[in-house]
Amino acid sequence: MVSPQRAAGPHPDAASQGLDSVLRALQLTASEQQRRQLLQYLALLQRWNQVYNLTAVREPERMLTLHLADSLAVLPALDQRAPRRLLDVGSGGGLPGVVLAIMRPAMQVVLVEAVQKKCAFLRQVAATVGLPNLQVEHARVEQLRLPGFDCITSRALGDLAELVRISEHLLLAGGAWAAMKGSQPDAELQALPADLHHRVEPVSVPGLDARRCLVWLWRDCADATAPSTPC
Repeated sequence: MVSPQRAAGPHPDAASQGLDSVLRALQLTASEQQRRQLLQYLALLQRWNQVYNLTAVREPERMLTLHLADSLAVLPALDQRAPRRLLDVGSGGGLPGVVLAIMRPAMQVVLVEAVQKKCAFLRQVAATVGLPNLQVEHARVEQLRLPGFDCITSRALGDLAELVRISEHLLLAGGAWAAMKGSQPDAELQALPADLHHRVEPVSVPGLDARRCLVWLWRDCADATAPSTPC
């Protein structure tokens, strides 16, 4: 078996140039430390993937677009809510949670993942990259008991109604879910409970010719001033 620590990673110059291109396209500002952390994470994901099958995407260039850029692309929308505590459900290889923790160090990010080997990878990422604001929980989200979150994200979990069902006990009053999807999931939206509001924001991912969107879900709260937007 190939050791994750010894397997070859993406070429550093190509990865660095690709990352800079993505950041420019999204008009995101990243410090030198954040750039280094994102590249370290990308290299770790590529190396460990050869042993632990964290993602079906194998090529470093495609990882940059399909994983790193895809996660970075939701930041402008997320920044509108500026969550203090964020839960990433079914984090898998750490997407989007690790990327969000790197880019927003003041935000506490918790990754919940049911597969032990993926948790081992995520903990290695937190230690190697240096992310004191990142916490990894090996659990099924419906069994997780932690202080509440004002935003819950999901990238690879099943349908929207299932996301709400298994994680609602962890969402603070006035909080919202932010589910990353491909095309607008009309059938999933129609299946949601009647008291659940939603808003779909198109997301443009640099280098990716495919539809992406961010689905916001929330319920009314006592101090809501506009029922058409999250509290």
